[in-house]
Amino acid sequence: MKLGTALTNNATKAMLLGSGELGKEIAISLQRYGVEVIAVDRYPNAPAHQVAHRSHVITMTDAEELRKIIDLEQPDIIIPEIEAIATDVLMQVESQGLAKVVPNAKAIQLTMNRERIRALVAEELKIPTSRYAFAESYEDLKTAVDSGIGYPCFVKPTMSSSGKGQTMVKTPEQLEEAWKYAKVSGRVDTGKVIVESKIDFDFEITLLTVRAYDSSGKVQTYFCEPIGHVQEKGDYRQSWQPQAMTEIALKNAKAIACKVTEALGGEGIFGVELFIKGDEVWFCEVSPRPHDTGMVTMVTQLQNEFELHVRAILGFPVTTVLKKCGASAVILSDIDSKDFFYTGLEQALSESESEIRLFGKPEALKYRRMGVALATSHSVDDAIKKAVSAANSVNIHATK
Repeated sequence: MKLGTALTNNATKAMLLGSGELGKEIAISLQRYGVEVIAVDRYPNAPAHQVAHRSHVITMTDAEELRKIIDLEQPDIIIPEIEAIATDVLMQVESQGLAKVVPNAKAIQLTMNRERIRALVAEELKIPTSRYAFAESYEDLKTAVDSGIGYPCFVKPTMSSSGKGQTMVKTPEQLEEAWKYAKVSGRVDTGKVIVESKIDFDFEITLLTVRAYDSSGKVQTYFCEPIGHVQEKGDYRQSWQPQAMTEIALKNAKAIACKVTEALGGEGIFGVELFIKGDEVWFCEVSPRPHDTGMVTMVTQLQNEFELHVRAILGFPVTTVLKKCGASAVILSDIDSKDFFYTGLEQALSESESEIRLFGKPEALKYRRMGVALATSHSVDDAIKKAVSAANSVNIHATK
């Protein structure tokens, strides 16, 4: 790929749609190759805004606003980082040849909606998933659960990320509240929710899957070592790499990830979430971008997930070599404040082989992810202990 120089007439320009902590790392990786970065989000001073060449605040689900900012900036590359985007605009931009959409507009449109991606994976590709149904009303939801989904089950918005709006429902008495929560918590209200049966699995993994060009100019699929993770309230709290699993399960996981990402097409990194029980594997979800659980790769891999994404987008060779066992643990806010500060970093960084990344989010909200602790060690278990200890050492205080 021909690359220009940022802030000159021949600049290669990349627009980030979504400028959170993942977008911030993508922006940094892009800038290492002299790419001019424009960061767009729904609120000012988002993490990637703070490192981009320029930033904009718009409602990205508003097609008119989104098209206006694309026409203004005329980016060469558009990199979505969140689900809530007016994808029809991306389809238009791509079809008109105005910019390269990563990985492509079709993949963005499919993966942002659980109904569409389930239709592709379960019905077209015939890949194992949990039992599921879609409901347009509480009555539809109750009927679906009573007629086969059963309890416990998970009720989710059809458009959301990081577990937002998700509820594990154990009894009929909890179902209506889960319906209401899913309806108001999605990125966009599609009028439907999805309900999924609970799979009896041993653990869940993220298999970071990279579609990138090889030396002969052909797109190949590469896999990072599997990442294990813990979730609470549908959101990730800890992750580690590598996750131990049987050779057969890993082979099956790679086959599923390859099949799904080939169907989506394009180049870049995909976060494929899978359930594992023994040698059996079920598909859960896929994100056509770096994954939050993959932040652990910032200390474990020769090229982390953000570097892999950028290199694949720019047509450069990639390597998924693992350097060392590692783990991540999130730093959550326990306060609501627009004026706050951090303490405890000295103690956190006194942990051997540990690092802290504070995202620079302008507002603290209860249970909001404000940073991440990273650690490496000779074993995954020890790395987890270090990362959790470091994360717990960091405290967030409201300014009085």
